Amino acid sequence: MEQKPKRNWFKELLPYVIIVVVVVLIRTFIVTPIQVQGTSMVPTLKDKEILLLKKYDHTFERFDIVVFNYNGERLIKRVIGLPGEHVEYRDNQLYIDGKNVEEKFDTNSKTADFKLEDIDYETIPKDYYFVMGDNRNNSTDSRIIGLVPAKVIKGSTNFSLFPFGTFGKITD
Repeated sequence: MEQKPKRNWFKELLPYVIIVVVVVLIRTFIVTPIQVQGTSMVPTLKDKEILLLKKYDHTFERFDIVVFNYNGERLIKRVIGLPGEHVEYRDNQLYIDGKNVEEKFDTNSKTADFKLEDIDYETIPKDYYFVMGDNRNNSTDSRIIGLVPAKVIKGSTNFSLFPFGTFGKITD
């Protein structure tokens, strides 16, 4: 009677185990999909739109779109003020340290007058950011929740995955 060779199950499963481990590591540390909840970033982002969150990105610049945790929710907002700066809106215009800064994206609404002092700050402290939604009349942002600590920011996003009509780099 002919004896069948023993199969090495470990060698057969190893490629699949490697694939699963790589996918888990990528989603945990590099990128992961995230869904927009609500209309605070309209017209730039729409409710239920799926974006690619870059978890490795922790150097934020003005007008980057970031994702952070607030009271158990993930919020998606735009960085307006950086550490060390004074932020003010006057007559629907952004002023950083007293100088007018043009916002090259559609805010979908008029921005009410606001000064950083309205939330009890002269300047933004180190490791904090001032963030706002693009839909200024319907956004829970730094004007309401205060400054956002860098440690709660999960990463930034500039790429839309779904719906397919929005697939690609997010344009302002």
